[in-house]
This record gives sequence, structure tokens and C-alpha cells, in this order.
Amino acid sequence: MSRTWLISAAAAAALLIGLGGAQAADKKLVVGFSQIGSESGWRAAETKTAKTEAEKRGIDLKISDAQQKQENQIKAVRSFVAQGVDAIFIAPVVATGWDSVLKEAKEAKIPVVLLDRQIETRDPGLYMTAVTSDTVLEGRVAGEWLAKQTGGTCNVVELQGTVGSSPAINRKKGFDEVVAKNPGMKIVRTQSGDFTRAKGKEVMESFIKAENGGKGICAVYAHNDDMAVGAIQAIKEAGLKPGKDILVVSIDGVPDIFKAMADGEANATVELTPNMAGPAFDALVAFKKDGKAPPKWIQTESALFTPDTAKAEYERRKDAY
Repeated sequence: MSRTWLISAAAAAALLIGLGGAQAADKKLVVGFSQIGSESGWRAAETKTAKTEAEKRGIDLKISDAQQKQENQIKAVRSFVAQGVDAIFIAPVVATGWDSVLKEAKEAKIPVVLLDRQIETRDPGLYMTAVTSDTVLEGRVAGEWLAKQTGGTCNVVELQGTVGSSPAINRKKGFDEVVAKNPGMKIVRTQSGDFTRAKGKEVMESFIKAENGGKGICAVYAHNDDMAVGAIQAIKEAGLKPGKDILVVSIDGVPDIFKAMADGEANATVELTPNMAGPAFDALVAFKKDGKAPPKWIQTESALFTPDTAKAEYERRKDAY
């Protein structure tokens, strides 16, 4: 074996190692995203935005639609672990029942990020960070607006979100804080509309029948805009004027609620940005680069919108959702 051949072999090996390192450096991050489903306009917008934000950063995003079932989310997380993804994002359908599967992700050294919803766990170390709004604040802002508009005297019917979900729990909590401070405000009926338009309409119909054809209702507070839009349909079909005979306040900030406000059929919404993935991707990229964990909670902004800007907001948002 000649000396020249040995040198050539060594050079070739070094080149291969160099190429391998370059390929590793250029390797795309792969993120698995267990999405709840597409039960609302906001949820669809969150998914759309996540895809856009991933493309901006050159991230390979794998989305699994759970169809609003936790068992489907758990299966998806286990599948992502088996695939060896670089991170897992979860928008948890309910707050409890996550410890076991998240332990599996932790043992595989795969960081988990929660999007737009929190979980209840004895071990916060099972997830890296949560990117959410302050959902208690959202309920409080909605309640404070209604208290101001009605002088603190109002019989309210409440359309709750999915039972056991953190937004439903917290949006109720925040609103209830305001009710407790205003003796003239009462929640006379409350029931889950499961964050869907159809269920919101169905439940509102039952509220109207139970409250003297709707005459005993001052306002409807919906935990999301889609349920509010369903409620508006029920109010109109009952021969009443939504936004006037029955005030409508909700949360999310989707285009249809701005259209309803512009038409005089809704009164207020508290915005929940659908861009949860952008801050989550930024936190993940930084973590992969320097190993420094992000804050445990990355809070997104919430804002109150009323009819005075509704038309402009509808035009601004209609193509983004």
C-alpha cells in the first residue's frame, strides 16, 4: 500500500466528515404538532398560522388532527416520539391526563411545548414552556366591559367551552370574578357549547326557551366567537335583536364576530391571537442553539374590540383566517 494512497484515503475521509457535519448543521428541525381539531374559525387560523411560521423558519412541521379527542392526541404524541422528532407541540384538548405520555417524551429527550392551553400536572418539568394568553384575564375583561355597559345589573347566560379545557375553566373564572363584585350581575344559565357554532346555537335556543322567550336575558357571554355567532342565529330566530335585545360578548377575535359587530349584532370581543406557533418556534430554535430553556410561560397579548373598529378589523382579518 503506497504512501500516496494513504494520504488520499485520509483526505477523502476528512472530506466526508466535513460534509456530514455540514449536512447536520443544515438539517431541518422536525416538529410534531398535536392539534385539537378544527372546531372553530380560530382553531383553523392557528393551524394555518403554524404552517406559515414553520415555512418562514425552514421547519418541517408534522400536524396531527385529534378531532377533539384526547386519546387521539396521546396516540399522536407517542407516534412523534417513535419518529424521533426534534420537538412536540400540543394544543391540549383538556387540562388533565397528560403525565404518562409526557414522561415518555421526556425520557426520549424530546422537548414539549404547549400552545394556547395549559395542563394540570404535578411535574411542570414534563414540558419546556407554554405559549398562551392570560385566559383568566380574557374572561375578566369581557366581564368588566359588560358590567360597565349595564351599570352592573344584568342577567347573563353563559356558553362555556369544552368541559375540562383550560380556556373554559379560566374564562369562566375571570368572568365570575367580575360578577362577584357586582351584586346586580347574575349568571342565570350556564352550559357548555363545546366551542362550536352549532352547539352554541343549540344551547342558546334552550336558554331562550327557559328564560321567557329570551325576555329574562340581558346578555350572552360566550367563551369563544363561534359559539357567539351560533347564539346570534338563535336570538334572531326567536324574533329578538342580537346586540340590542340581548347583548353579545365573546372571546377570540375571528372575522365573523367583527362582521356581526359591524352589522350591529354583537357588542364586544376579546382578541386571542392565533399566532401561538411563532413564539414557540423562536423559543425552540434558541433552545436548540444554546441549550438555555425559555421562560415557563410565554404570554401573548389580549385586547378588547368593540363595534367602532369592527368594519376595519373584519377587512384586515378576513383573508388571514
